[in-house]
Formats: sequence, structure tokens, C-alpha cells
Amino acid sequence: PESKNAEPDLIVAARMCERAGAQGIVAHLRSDRRHIQDRDIERLRENIMTKLNLEMGNTPEILDVALRIVPDEVCLVPEKREEVTTEGGLDVIANRKTLEPTVKRLHTSGIRISLFIDPTLEQVDAAAELGVEMVELHTGSLANAFTGKIQKEELEQLRAAARAASESNLQVNAGHGINYKNIELINQIPGLTELNIGHSIVSRAMWVGLDAAVKEMLAAMAKYPG
Repeated sequence: PESKNAEPDLIVAARMCERAGAQGIVAHLRSDRRHIQDRDIERLRENIMTKLNLEMGNTPEILDVALRIVPDEVCLVPEKREEVTTEGGLDVIANRKTLEPTVKRLHTSGIRISLFIDPTLEQVDAAAELGVEMVELHTGSLANAFTGKIQKEELEQLRAAARAASESNLQVNAGHGINYKNIELINQIPGLTELNIGHSIVSRAMWVGLDAAVKEMLAAMAKYPG
């Protein structure tokens, strides 16, 4: 049930992000509803001016919600109850049989589909074979790299995966762990169309406000040579 006293209001936040220049709103509806509630998703669908990207696990119940609400885009991610946030990419190869009917049903409703994958050539190929429009490359390993050497290796892997995805005519997005510092590294990945950033913008907003936090990130993204 909706609480009369629920704060902060998601719609106010989403509208503020849009006014500041954000080109879409991402929400992750989980089976246990620990990030967002169904009513919030409905209200976002009814109220935002840009586009709604629903991040979701491939479960029948959540799929039903997606088909009822019809977001502009769906990003399919792995769903594990014990993790706080999504900690790795979807194994498209291992889950192909269960993903195929979901992709079909979402496409029938006119929803564009992205697969959140680790940056490997095998996963990119599997995504292309499924016939989805987009992949979102998991940038968490780059974000968490603790030495320059590992950082360089992770960046090379992301660059190779992005090139392969572009060659397969997939739209290339990226997300997870992106912040105001490592955006400089992210800007070195070729062929990117969208970045999905949540935590660091909300964290920054605690100090400067949501409007300024979104504008600062957009300014950093504007330096993208691609």
C-alpha cells in the first residue's frame, strides 16, 4: 500500500533529472521489491517526459508487470536475492532458452530490449543472435579496478566488446559503478550511445543538489569523443 508519508517523491526527482538534461529514467524492479515498488513504476510511466528504462530479472511475475506497464525499454539483468545491486552481467549463453520467449513477448509489445552483459565477445555474439536491439556493457570491473594495470586490461576488454557489438549492429550502452572520476576512462570506449548512472549522481546530489549533480555528469559526458 502507498504511504501518505513516503519521501522523497520519485516523480519530483525524475522530473528534476529531466529538466537538468537527463535523457531517460532507469528503475530496477526486483522480485522482492527492495529497490522500487510497482506503484512507483506506474507513476513514472505516467509522468516522465523522456523515456522509461525498466531494469528487470527474467522472472514471469516481473515480465507480467513489464507487459502491463510497457516501458520504452527493458534491460534484462541477472537477479540474485543476496546481492545489494547487480554484481555481474547476464549469462546470455547459459540462459538462451529462457531468454528467447521473453524477448519475443517484449518485442510483441513494442518494447526495445537491452541485455546487461559482461564485456566478452562470446556474450556480445550471443546477444546479437537473440535479436535484441542493445547491450549494456557491465563497467563494474573497470570501476573497481585497484591498480593501473588491471584498469588498463578492463578498459581494453570493454573497448573490444563495444567494437564487436557495433559491428553486430547493436546499440552499445554502458553502466555500473560509473562516477565523476572514472567517466574519463568510460569516455575511451568507442561507439557508446547511453550511460546508465544512478548511485554516484544521487550521492553527489547530497552535496550539490540533484539539478547540479545531473548537469555535472552531463558535462563530463559531453567530453566523449565518439
